[in-house]
Amino acid sequence: MTPLRRRILDYGLAAVLLAVPVVMLQAGLKSPDRMSGLDQAVLRISSPLQSAMSWLVEGVGGVWGGYVALVDVEEENRELRSENQRLRHELGAARRAAADARALEELVQLRRETDAETLGARVVASSINPYFRVVRLRLDRGAGDVEVGMPVIDDVGLVGRVHRVFGRYSDVLLVTDPDSSIDVVVPRTGGRGWVTGLARDDIYRCKVEFLERGKPVEVGDKVVTFGLGALPAGIPVGVVSAVRAVDYQMYQEVEIEPAVDFGSLRRVLVVLSPPPPPDPDGAEPAPAEPAHRMGSY
Repeated sequence: MTPLRRRILDYGLAAVLLAVPVVMLQAGLKSPDRMSGLDQAVLRISSPLQSAMSWLVEGVGGVWGGYVALVDVEEENRELRSENQRLRHELGAARRAAADARALEELVQLRRETDAETLGARVVASSINPYFRVVRLRLDRGAGDVEVGMPVIDDVGLVGRVHRVFGRYSDVLLVTDPDSSIDVVVPRTGGRGWVTGLARDDIYRCKVEFLERGKPVEVGDKVVTFGLGALPAGIPVGVVSAVRAVDYQMYQEVEIEPAVDFGSLRRVLVVLSPPPPPDPDGAEPAPAEPAHRMGSY
C-alpha cells in the first residue's frame, strides 16, 4: 500500500469514527414522530452497543469504587489497630500504677501498725526457678540502710531475712529456702518449733521441725513467729497444710503453706529494731507482744 492510499484510509476511518457518534447522538435527540428510516436503523443498531458500553462502564466504575473503598477500609483498620495497641499499653501502665499505689498504701498502713522501727523497700528483682517460683528477692536498700539477718515482712506476713548486702542493694532469703530457720509457735496449742523451707520446685512449702507430739496441731492452724532475736513476735508465717504423727518419733511432721505470695511482692518492710527483751522476773520466758497487728490470712 502506498503512503497516499494509507493516509486516505486513515483519514476515512477517522471520519467514520467521528461521524458514527454524531449520527447516533442526532438520532437519539430526535422525537419519535420526526425519525426517518435511517434514524430508526441507527438506533436499532446502536442500542445493544450502548447497553453493552453502559454495562461495561458501570462494572468498571463499581470495581474501581470497591477498590477505593477497600483501600480506605484498610487504612482505617490500620489506624484502629495502632490506636488499639496504644490504648492497651496505656491500660497496662495504668494497671501497674494502680497496683503500685495499692502496694504503697498497704505498706504505709503496715508501717503505722508496726511498733518496731522499720524501713520501706522496693523489690527490684527476683530469681525464679524453671517452674516460675520465686527463690530469691532483691531490694533497693543496701549498705548503710539494712544489715544481714534483719527480718523482711509485708502486710500479710513474714517474707524472710536479709541474706546479703552489697552496694545499694540487698538479697532476701525467703522462708521457703532450705537454709532459712525461723523460731515459731502455734497460737492455738502453744507448741513451738522451727520452720525451714522445703526444696520443692513447683510449690511454696515449709516444714515445722521439733514440734512436740504432746501439743498436736491440725490442718488450718496458724503458725506465727515466736519473737526471739531480731524477729518480732506474732508475725504470720503460714498455715498448716499437712500433719503426720509417727509412733516412734517424739515430734510431729508438719508442713505449712506460707502466708506470703512471693510472686506478687512489690514493696516490703525491713524490721530494723529488735523486739523488747523478755521479762527477767518471769517464771519462764514468754513471747513478746506482737510487734504489729496483722490481719487474717
